[in-house]
Amino acid sequence: MNCLESLYAAICHASVDQVHAAADEYLHPNVHWHAAHPVDDLLGPRQVADEFLLPLCTALPDLERRPLIQFVGNDRGQRWVCGTGFFSGRFVKPLHGIPPSNKALALRYTELLRIEDERIIECFIIPDFLDVMYQRGVCPVRLPLGYAGQILPPATLDGIRPVDADPGHGAVSKQLVMDMLDCLRRYDGLELGSMDLENYWHPDLFWYGPGGIGTTRGIQGFREQHQGPFLRAFPDRDVDHHACTVANGDYVATGGWPHMHGTHSGHDWLGLPASDRRLSLRVMDIWRREGKLLRENWVAIDIPDMLMQMGYDVFSDMRSGARIVE
Repeated sequence: MNCLESLYAAICHASVDQVHAAADEYLHPNVHWHAAHPVDDLLGPRQVADEFLLPLCTALPDLERRPLIQFVGNDRGQRWVCGTGFFSGRFVKPLHGIPPSNKALALRYTELLRIEDERIIECFIIPDFLDVMYQRGVCPVRLPLGYAGQILPPATLDGIRPVDADPGHGAVSKQLVMDMLDCLRRYDGLELGSMDLENYWHPDLFWYGPGGIGTTRGIQGFREQHQGPFLRAFPDRDVDHHACTVANGDYVATGGWPHMHGTHSGHDWLGLPASDRRLSLRVMDIWRREGKLLRENWVAIDIPDMLMQMGYDVFSDMRSGARIVE
């Protein structure tokens, strides 16, 4: 096992002292850990243990980390591990105030981790806390426009890639994603068709969005259920920062903290009115290429952090008894 797998294996059924020991063993002394709201930015193994790992393994004491995708790669001379999957276990105690079900839980995560000296020195991770709220029937925003059910593994079932056997193949995948992101910047402010996604996306692409948005199918489904509502709300959005861009075979991961900026000047995204505030967006994407087109996209967005910037504290609303708004 690598240090990432060993860390989570060590905190299953672990005591507080054992969690602290695992953090000391597998995290670099200077680790920077960036997690979705309400955890946010942590520094050092003890803070990561106390504010991220312990709440997680207290809520799910039989915690298992189940990756759908996990691959290694290099970016600017740095070694990264990228992936998405689920934290699973029996949900027996509150998780950041989300009430337990005493039943099995699948908590989706997406992560980008930088490894140095066989320890984690930097981590960006978005656990989908909003989706857990939906699973518990507690959420202050509307139901997703997309499909809110099962997130699928890669159709090829080859997402676990512990080595990069052909860096040249990955370079082709990375260039396709970079060209596609340039295409998204060509939005003219009026027509979604001004972004020629047909040149980059498979007609039947699956876009696996986060809680609050859901999964879409095909370019038209993506435009109707996510891109259109999002761009009407954030017409000046731009992808302007990359923490890393890592490729391995047909897979590419990219993201940032933040990854995008935009002014929330339009109405009805997530059913909410415009706040007219400038927002920073924590976003991660994992793409799978098939031939000359992108076939699948797993997307993580820290929506609770966006809502906080818009003036909505979803964790406070949840504690006060807010329910789904139809």
